[in-house]
Amino acid sequence: MTTNNSILKSRLEAERKRLNEELEQLQASATPTDERREGSPFGKREEEATEALELEKRLVLERRIKEQIVGVEHALHKFEEGTYGFCDSCGQPIDPARLEAIPEASLCIKCKAQQAKNAKGKTPTG
Repeated sequence: MTTNNSILKSRLEAERKRLNEELEQLQASATPTDERREGSPFGKREEEATEALELEKRLVLERRIKEQIVGVEHALHKFEEGTYGFCDSCGQPIDPARLEAIPEASLCIKCKAQQAKNAKGKTPTG
């Protein structure tokens, strides 16, 4: 493993630790539903709407953090397999500058651009 890869692996491990701590803090800060606010002039509906919005925001944040953790874990797994730095889609080497900017990148620029293009072309169902 080159020095550059060692640095990137250390960055990934630190990022995994940071994300796990952030997720734990977010989950610990969740307001239990039995701790309701009192004194709202609009009554229970406003309170429930606020709680629903807060819950939705927290769940979105949790999902985003969990997705980031999965990406970091995947990159660390690729280190163990000896495939770090190669595109998951085409197998070509990922540009070192891309890995420097986004150590958890699993696709080369070309494949990432194609993935984004494909995602834009899909129409939402439902």
